[in-house]
Amino acid sequence: MSLFFDDKILQNLPKRVKIVVGIPSYNNAETISFVSKTAAEGIVEYFESDGLIVNADGGSKDGTKEVFMKTDTKNLPKIAYDYIGLPGKGSAMLSVIELAKNLDAEAIVFLDSDLKSVRPWWIERLTGPIMNGLSDYVAPYYVRHKYDGTITNQVCYPLVASLFGQAIRQPIGGDFGVGKNMIDVYLKTASSVAKTDVARFGIDIWMTTNAILNSNKKVYQAALGAKVHDPKDPGADLSPMFKQVVGTLFDIIVDSVSKWKDIDSIEEAPIYGEVPQVAVEPININIENLKKQLLEGLKNEETKRLINDQLETIMEKKKVPLQIWVDILFNALIEYSKNKDKKLVESLVPLYFGRVADFAELTKDMNEIEAEKVIKDQINVFKNKKDELIEKL
Repeated sequence: MSLFFDDKILQNLPKRVKIVVGIPSYNNAETISFVSKTAAEGIVEYFESDGLIVNADGGSKDGTKEVFMKTDTKNLPKIAYDYIGLPGKGSAMLSVIELAKNLDAEAIVFLDSDLKSVRPWWIERLTGPIMNGLSDYVAPYYVRHKYDGTITNQVCYPLVASLFGQAIRQPIGGDFGVGKNMIDVYLKTASSVAKTDVARFGIDIWMTTNAILNSNKKVYQAALGAKVHDPKDPGADLSPMFKQVVGTLFDIIVDSVSKWKDIDSIEEAPIYGEVPQVAVEPININIENLKKQLLEGLKNEETKRLINDQLETIMEKKKVPLQIWVDILFNALIEYSKNKDKKLVESLVPLYFGRVADFAELTKDMNEIEAEKVIKDQINVFKNKKDELIEKL
């Protein structure tokens, strides 16, 4: 019996397909048709139509599933269903992984349902290293605006690179390629994570870090050009996502110390395909709002406790400079390892707002290339604290 979908849906599906494209959704009627139509073109062109397109939906009220099923997908089989489990992106994606296992698929491609920049060749880019036997997992490599992906830039990318030794630029990018070996790895622990934040926004970081720690092949990155989707203002939209993503990453770091403590070099994950030269859409960021939320959060005793002796500096600057941020994150990890208190992760949110404010001010006159160098250079500051973290975990 399946954990994340009703077994009856298998009755109308092919017995076997080469590739499954999974599109998790919740109220994405306006964008899902373009994503599914483009995915179909990619399957026809690169997999001789040997595939299935799956819409795993979270109970949309805007007719997302109906729009998906009416979309012209080149006569390819497709299915839309409401997944079973906690409401969230992770439950949707775990249902697709489980379905792909039933169909003996060689690879899964996950695409976000709000994508405006997806192209048919993304299907090949996200599966090429898997089909060529080079990798079990392909993360996206996008050209992004300097203020897009702030949780990635200030937490996930530098932490994953500095601790696990693989610099994967978009570990929570949303669009991934997954090979057969990783399908089995994920399903081994799917039932144990089904009631955690992995079932929500924790899924991407869980999948990426599992691929680093549990595959004997390298993680690859697919050059996909720009990611144009519905962007989020960090001060307005990202608080729940931060708690779920960072809480999941903290769990993985604490639970797998023996696997990463002896890694002392950082390898750039290989990029598959040529990086397209594309312009990115500008993203506005409300720096004053970020500072306001930082100062508001500093009234919280738990948040203050994470700062140690830097409160005065932060209050004065109304932002969190890089070195202080790294100290705070690593102190929080050490504290978190004692009892895995999710409230501690929540206490980091205002400090994250302060960190983004500092980065935004520092890079406001920089172009994307210059700002990207600042983001990459941060990894060294994280790596310098690694030994201290290992001693205390």
